[in-house]
Amino acid sequence: MRFRDRVEAGQQLALRLMEWASDGELPDAVVIALPRGGVPVAAQVARALGTRLDVLVVRKIGVPGRPEAGIGAIVGDDPPLFDSRALQMLGLSEDRLAPDVERERAELRRRALLYRGDPSTPDVEQRTVILVDDGLATGASARAALRHLRRRHPARLILAVPVGAPESCVEMRAEADDVVCLYQPRDFQAVGLWYEDFEQVGDDEVRGILREHSAAMHGG
Repeated sequence: MRFRDRVEAGQQLALRLMEWASDGELPDAVVIALPRGGVPVAAQVARALGTRLDVLVVRKIGVPGRPEAGIGAIVGDDPPLFDSRALQMLGLSEDRLAPDVERERAELRRRALLYRGDPSTPDVEQRTVILVDDGLATGASARAALRHLRRRHPARLILAVPVGAPESCVEMRAEADDVVCLYQPRDFQAVGLWYEDFEQVGDDEVRGILREHSAAMHGG
């Protein structure tokens, strides 16, 4: 099973969540995307449910020299959340990674300002929160985001992704009240393998999607 693109993946994810909504299981919901790749997916979910769409910027902390290999993540002003086992195996320390954390935090603030107009994170108190990304690999970003949102006292916290590594989906059940993952291939390897079109999502696309959704919600 492969998705054509993020829009199709979002539409399929929306169908699953609409079943819950029709049973009254998603009261006062807000859809929160992990940018950038999660935004086109989340937009389809928010449109189908008729809910507000917001974003929560998370930045991955990569292994020095191998930035694509995440060993931690940061959200807002929270302390970095590291995979302690990975740090130990690689002989790294949090102090050694401090410059990387500060660099990523600066980029996090830049994106939050660009996407939301201010560096704050969404208000989710007593809301049903549906956190959406385009896939779940190691789960580092999702875990950091879920813990950040949990501290803001949502009524219910749901992680929803089109595709994910089976072991990561299991691990996320300790962080979210519910995990919705349409496809959990045993030979997962990477999120992009399960999309025919996995082009990088740019800042302008994120802003455009958020602007269009806001206008539609307000009848503009």
